[in-house]
Amino acid sequence: MKFLRGEGKITEKNMAEALRLIRLALLEADVNYRVVKDLIESIRVKALDQAVLDSLTPAQQVIKIVRDEITAVLGREAKPLRFSSPPPSIFMLVGLQGSGRRPPAASWPSGRWA
Repeated sequence: MKFLRGEGKITEKNMAEALRLIRLALLEADVNYRVVKDLIESIRVKALDQAVLDSLTPAQQVIKIVRDEITAVLGREAKPLRFSSPPPSIFMLVGLQGSGRRPPAASWPSGRWA
């Protein structure tokens, strides 16, 4: 995010390029366009005209806002898995394209492959 270097605060002008790059990355990762639209708008509202913290650069501030918003969308609390009483338990694995869902899904707790 070179365009945010040296800036004292995040403005509409320097945020437009950051949001464009975030939007493209999410859409290329097959995230639903409605989710992307809502997430980008939420990030834009929180980031605009927000003073940059002394300990962070504008780019770090944007990254923090993006991380916080994605965490809010996905959920803040980890939930334990619930196994069905008669096996097998069925789980749907969801992740971005190329995020490596298959190896963990195929391994047994002992580390052997199914």
